[in-house]
Amino acid sequence: MSSSLYVSFCFEESRVTLFNLMSHNACLLSHRISYKTAYRRGVRTMYRRRSQCCPGYFERGDMCVPLCSEECTHGRCVSPDTCQCEPGWGGLDCSSGCQSDFWGPHCSNRCQCQNEGKCNPITGACVCTDGYQGWRCEEPCEPGYYGKACHLICQCLNGATCHHQTGDCICSLGYSGAFCGERCPSGSHGQQCDQSCSCQNGGSCHHVSGECSCLAGWTGSVCAQPCQVGKYGINCSKDCSCLNGGLCDHVTGQCQCTPGYSGRRCQEECPVGWYGPQCSLRCDCQNGAKCYHINGACLCDTGFKGPHCQERFCPPGLYGLICDKYCPCNASNTVSCHPLSGECSCTAGWAGLYCNETCPPGYHGDGCRLPCSCSHGADCHGVTGACVCAPGYMGDDCSSLCPPGLYGPSCSSTCSCHNHAPCSPIDGSCSCREGWQGVDCSTLCSSGSWGLGCNQSCLCANGAACDPMDGVCTCSPGWRGEHCLLPCPGGMYGLECRGRCDCSHGDGCDHVTGFCRCLAGWTGIRCDSVCPQGLWGPNCSVTCSCQNRGSCSPEDGTCVCSPGYRGTSCKRVCSPGFYGHRCSQSCPQCVHSSGSCHHVTGHCDCLSGFYGSLCNQVCFSGSYGKGCSEICLCTNNGTCNPIDGSCQCFPGWIGEDCSHSTYWGQICLHFCGLSVEPLDNILLKRQSCPLGFYGRDCTEVCRCQNGGNCDHMTGQCACLTGFIGTSCEQKCPPGTFGYGCQQLCDCMNNATCDYVTGTCYCSIGYKGIRCDQAALMMEELNPYTKISPARGGSEHQSAGAVMGIIFLLLLIMMAMLSLFVWFRQRQKDKGHHMQPSVAYTPGLRITHTDYSGELFWCIDSVSNPNPNPDP
Repeated sequence: MSSSLYVSFCFEESRVTLFNLMSHNACLLSHRISYKTAYRRGVRTMYRRRSQCCPGYFERGDMCVPLCSEECTHGRCVSPDTCQCEPGWGGLDCSSGCQSDFWGPHCSNRCQCQNEGKCNPITGACVCTDGYQGWRCEEPCEPGYYGKACHLICQCLNGATCHHQTGDCICSLGYSGAFCGERCPSGSHGQQCDQSCSCQNGGSCHHVSGECSCLAGWTGSVCAQPCQVGKYGINCSKDCSCLNGGLCDHVTGQCQCTPGYSGRRCQEECPVGWYGPQCSLRCDCQNGAKCYHINGACLCDTGFKGPHCQERFCPPGLYGLICDKYCPCNASNTVSCHPLSGECSCTAGWAGLYCNETCPPGYHGDGCRLPCSCSHGADCHGVTGACVCAPGYMGDDCSSLCPPGLYGPSCSSTCSCHNHAPCSPIDGSCSCREGWQGVDCSTLCSSGSWGLGCNQSCLCANGAACDPMDGVCTCSPGWRGEHCLLPCPGGMYGLECRGRCDCSHGDGCDHVTGFCRCLAGWTGIRCDSVCPQGLWGPNCSVTCSCQNRGSCSPEDGTCVCSPGYRGTSCKRVCSPGFYGHRCSQSCPQCVHSSGSCHHVTGHCDCLSGFYGSLCNQVCFSGSYGKGCSEICLCTNNGTCNPIDGSCQCFPGWIGEDCSHSTYWGQICLHFCGLSVEPLDNILLKRQSCPLGFYGRDCTEVCRCQNGGNCDHMTGQCACLTGFIGTSCEQKCPPGTFGYGCQQLCDCMNNATCDYVTGTCYCSIGYKGIRCDQAALMMEELNPYTKISPARGGSEHQSAGAVMGIIFLLLLIMMAMLSLFVWFRQRQKDKGHHMQPSVAYTPGLRITHTDYSGELFWCIDSVSNPNPNPDP
């Protein structure tokens, strides 16, 4: 602090009665009394000591505040042109955010985050990139998790793992797809299904190992080898059962018989008249000869010869052992007679012992042994076997009916039936199709009946129409099922249930019309509009009961309370200590407030005289009251109480606003309400009380504790750093420290803070100035750390204040001592001249930690006996 001297001049002509001078001088000096009237023109020089702030500081109220040429954007000015930055900010003016690898006050701490993790510029806590976790982001997500903070669960199937960052599935052998839920496609296997199967003959490979699974009849590592002889089937595990040298198929096991045999197991010889492979060749032996079932060789009866037994031993017309008998057969109808027995062999169409009879019905050909191949009871020609068809049939074997529209013998008549009704090929009668009736089938079935002959009753419901032909129901809109008994399935409506419901938030739609059935809380044609504010439930028909501007859920009416309220109807405010949405936010630590924070905004309700987000700052000089909104009315350098605005007057002034002086008189010697006292007594009364005392005559004992000093006039305590209270009996509350407990602790991780210096005492496991670093080694587990950055500033401020006070007191004491010596010397000089004189002492400015003021007093004595002074 520095001082400057202000000098003022005034010219005063005073006239003092002899009685007054006598009374006055009698109080001050032990000189003889003169009864004279004296006139004097004097110059009164008044001095006032005024405090000024040192360079680099400016005055704010009664304090000198450091000045920074550049505004501390994110910090505070702690000394001239020196900013103390908030955590996370750096630079000369605290305007530069920390670089990505640094954090803390002035960005002095280096981040320890790994894997591209970013650290919080204020706390240094790592914000990990996707796929990493741990306090330094050094660990990838645990198996089964991925993504941000490793909170996402992998969706991979079949034992697959997922990438810890992206969640992409890494499929195990034999699986593919986004979630590894699909087996490898046929023909591939292995990792990512990138290996091709080598299986042959239709074999398939395992999707994981690639091992071939052969079809029946094949074996080998790649299914390239057929089953060995005698084996067949899957894995060639079955034995063949073929007989007579037959071989079985290696796939199916079916027997492939040798020539002359047939049957499932080749156990049967070829039927009579057949031979060869699969008994497919017809024997060519004549005259009743038999053929060998393997190669078809003929075995001739007695009397015949030749490769096919076609030659007789006897000449034509003769028979007997010596061919001496004539054949008795009708020669025109006979082929020959047997060479031994003479039995007649008739030509085609004839039969009988002597070949003189035609074939019986149903037979024809040589010896009438061949049955007719005519169908539907038709007869055939005895010689040629040609069929003679009955009415309504046609064809070589009379197996075909007359073409549609024709009937009768030889299908020569035309039918008269309608609507594609068939007519009888025999007599032409109409057989009406389903849904038609009448002689010519030209009339539909009457309503309610259907089917052949219209003898079936319709079973269709819900207004459905019945098809007269097949009885199939044609459902009306909104219905389905065989008999139209079922409504359309959910999400469908209309004719044949082909309409698809278009409801955004609906429980389906009407199966007939398609009108949406909205869920609770929704309205509109497509149920795409939320219920209007204040309504909820089905069709938005229920009124909300939420109070205090709370809104209700449109679905179930559950109240969603506005910030600061809770309860089923939002009637109750947040519990003390909580505020905001759902009362989920904890109130800040309000220091000087009427309770916890406001239940809606979370703002502290500061007591009168305090302001700030935590109510931890005293009102600026010149303001007081609730929110520091009142303007102080104290005059004459009086200071006002920041709480109620009451004035603490500077010595020499009284009144509610310190506007009334406590001294009066022409030269300020009279104290209001008291008699004039000697100057020595006045000087003594203006001196401060001894340390530990205050009040009138310094008779009151100070009650300040913990080293606090009290005001020598009011007894109000001025507490040391770290203490508060009317008697300085309380330490700073937890979380605060310093002078007036106005500084907030910056310790982390449950660390405690020194109430005087702000030093952080770390919990076990943490270190650092703010206890924000994990201790990894045993020697780092010491809970006592370096002094908090806040300590230096507070100690310097406290030391500066104390030094300033001491220096000011020394100046005051020296000034008073000099005054006293000068005064005594002046009195001695006056004793030699015996002349009254007028002298004026300089004014003193008394500065205290709680108030400052100016005290002036006047000393008047007679120094010139000349009654005629110069004008």
